Amino acid sequence: MPHPKFLARLQTIEGLSEEERRQVADLPSTLRHVVDGEIVLRQGEAASRCVFVVSGFLYQSRIVGDRSQILAFHVPGDMPCLHTLLVSPLDADLVGLGPTIVGTVAHSQLRQLLDGSSHLTRAFWRETLIDAAISRQWIARLGAQAALPKVAHLICELSARLEVVGLVKDGSFQLPMTQRHVADACGLSIVHVNRTIQELRHRGLIAWEGSEIELLQPDELRKLADFRPDYLS
Repeated sequence: MPHPKFLARLQTIEGLSEEERRQVADLPSTLRHVVDGEIVLRQGEAASRCVFVVSGFLYQSRIVGDRSQILAFHVPGDMPCLHTLLVSPLDADLVGLGPTIVGTVAHSQLRQLLDGSSHLTRAFWRETLIDAAISRQWIARLGAQAALPKVAHLICELSARLEVVGLVKDGSFQLPMTQRHVADACGLSIVHVNRTIQELRHRGLIAWEGSEIELLQPDELRKLADFRPDYLS
C-alpha cells in the first residue's frame, strides 16, 4: 500500500473521502531500499510503474554539456514520475539522495483506479500540475536570480514541502544535500555555493550542520529569497 505520507499529500492537494483514501491505500505496491547515488529509473527508460517516496529523498538529474543539472528534488510523499502514465520514456535520471525507501505502483493498477474515479483523477492531476509549477519556478529563478536569493529560495521551498508532510520541527529539517547538489540545482560552482551558504550563516538566517538545516530567521530568509509558496498549493 502507498505510504501514509503520500496519502497525506494527496489529502492536502485535494480533500479525499474515507472511501477514496481506502482505495489509494489498497493499491498493490512494492517497497525498495535505495542507497545514496543509486539510479532508481534511468533517462530514456520506458517506465511501467510509478515511484513514490516513502522516506529519504530523490532527485532528477540530467547531463547537460559537461556537467550534471539537477531538475528537481523529491521529498517523502512525492510521486515524481506520475507523468509516465501518459508520457514515456523518462527524460532524466531519478536518483537516491541519502538512504531512501521508495515504493512502486504498476501503471495498470493506477489506471484502473483513476478510470473509476474522476475525483481521484483530479487529485493525481493536480499533483502533476504542482510538479510543473515547481519546474517553472526553478527555470525562472535559474536564469534571473542572483546566487544568494537563489540558494535561499531552494532552502525555503524544501522547508515548505517538508512541513506539509510533518518533517519540520522547530524550524529544522533533515536533508542529506551537499554543496555539490546545491551547485547542480542552482547552476553555480561549488566555490560560489560555499560562499553563499557562509553568507547566509553570517547573516544569521540559517544554521547548516551535516544534514540538518535550521531556519533561524524564516521571515527574513523568505524576504531575501522572494519566496511565495502559493505555487506549491
